[in-house]
Amino acid sequence: METPATPQDAVGAPNEAVRVFILNDHALLRQGLKDLLEHHGFEIVGESASAAEATRLIHVLEPDLALLDDRLGDGTGIEVCRGLRATAPHVKCLILTSRDEHHAVRAAVLADAAGYVLMQVGDKDGIINSLRSAIAGTQLFKPGVRERVADSLYATASAAWLETMTVTERSILAFMARGLTNKQIGQEMTLPEESVTASVSSVLQKLGFRRRGQVLPVPLS
Repeated sequence: METPATPQDAVGAPNEAVRVFILNDHALLRQGLKDLLEHHGFEIVGESASAAEATRLIHVLEPDLALLDDRLGDGTGIEVCRGLRATAPHVKCLILTSRDEHHAVRAAVLADAAGYVLMQVGDKDGIINSLRSAIAGTQLFKPGVRERVADSLYATASAAWLETMTVTERSILAFMARGLTNKQIGQEMTLPEESVTASVSSVLQKLGFRRRGQVLPVPLS
């Protein structure tokens, strides 16, 4: 699978005081990210370990960019991002994950995020590149990546270990992969937005994007 295109010369690019919110449930990692970003001129306007709290704070603080951990104790950064795309579309979102790149691309597509940050030891330049590229409006996904991920997700949804996914959930998955918000999915399927939101959580769990602490019994691919 092709991965997002990141400009190679972005590390040295100047940046104004970009306002960043960090959502991650590891205090030491949040502090490390905060120190790194502040060193490169970013302004950390808020942080949280909770998906619910982050959603509330981001609407109050109105950052330029939100770094959202893919797995949390009370949800996923994917769900937070999807909510923000409908209610605060001016906030650029990046999914933060320490898992493999295949997982990261899939998570970012399902979230309708600007891209992702893959936490790898020693790759500080990659993190800064991703943030600066996102805030500059650079297309982080190469042409066709979203479509290929959508095709891959559809194939995955047909796997035997996902037989518990309902017809409605499969339809919602297809709309998620196309970049529709929960509200838009509700309009397409004539469902209350609250029902779509609940189904999105169920779809993510069945695809392996479980909350931290839940057992992942099968591989992602």
